[in-house]
Amino acid sequence: MATIINIPHEKALEVKDFQFTYNGTTEPSLKEISMPIAKNSITALIGPSGCGKTTLLRSFNRMHDLYPGNRYEGLIEFKGRNILEPKEDLIQLRTCIGMIFQKPTAFPMSIYDNVAYGLRLQGIKNRSELNDRVEKALQDAAIWKEVSSRLKHDANGLSGGQQQRLCIARAIAVEPEVLLFDEPTSALDPISTQGIEKLVIELKEKVSIIIVTHNMQQAARVSDYTGFMYLGELIELGITEELFVTPKERLTEEYITGKFG
Repeated sequence: MATIINIPHEKALEVKDFQFTYNGTTEPSLKEISMPIAKNSITALIGPSGCGKTTLLRSFNRMHDLYPGNRYEGLIEFKGRNILEPKEDLIQLRTCIGMIFQKPTAFPMSIYDNVAYGLRLQGIKNRSELNDRVEKALQDAAIWKEVSSRLKHDANGLSGGQQQRLCIARAIAVEPEVLLFDEPTSALDPISTQGIEKLVIELKEKVSIIIVTHNMQQAARVSDYTGFMYLGELIELGITEELFVTPKERLTEEYITGKFG
């Protein structure tokens, strides 16, 4: 039984008795997970490799559906509905719950067209509106000053840190309510990492954030709440500062003190 604190904030998502099983396996990779995700806060997921952090993260916007045969059980509640229902509109879901991946994935097109891509998919064609929304997203992603004079240039000409901020701009352009970050700084240098962490903290005013990280120091720096996972189970979810200083579960304490990992 996991130790879960009460979240005083309004909930962006709530997970109840959730299990996930990959196609071709009989043993669930995620087992009986229940947890709230606080609105306009940052929740970090930590734990050793293979513990299920990314599997859980990708369940929040049904990324596993890209590969047939994977199975969900239980409930992930978002805006009063269970997003695991077969009738869920996955395109709309992924607009509301966006994802930033470990490796920056700029599309092979201009900086402008990268950010405008999702807006055009939403049917926005008015040039003035597109220009305004692209500029706002780039400003919110703290990259506008660096790219404003070269919006028509190939996005792949940007540095790694710039490409990651461009991917964030692309995600927030469509005004999501939740953003999922899958180790967003693992491929970046320390200066770029610092910039992304600062940006993530600023973004929580507008969106709810869930971040998977192997870096416990990063979780301590950026998150409001931290969940520790082990062998497909959520062991403990708590206020970040309290979890790192006075964890309630023995496994959590052993992990954060380096006894295993």
